[in-house]
Amino acid sequence: MEVKIGVQNAPREIVIESSQTAEEIQNAIAKALEGTDKLFTLADEHGRRVIVPADRLAYVEIGEPAVRKVGFGTL
Repeated sequence: MEVKIGVQNAPREIVIESSQTAEEIQNAIAKALEGTDKLFTLADEHGRRVIVPADRLAYVEIGEPAVRKVGFGTL
């Protein structure tokens, strides 16, 4: 699932592919924004973690689940 994270005062957004579901990501965002967690943490498909302070989140865009194409189809 592609996730785009906008961070305040940062010129670029963070884009990662996560194996977490949309609901898991949404719950993590909600906990960070309500103050339960001070950090928004998300793991990508390779096990790396992205950690953003909750008070610096500008937006989080959750995309569609990534579909892997196999073969030599039209490009």
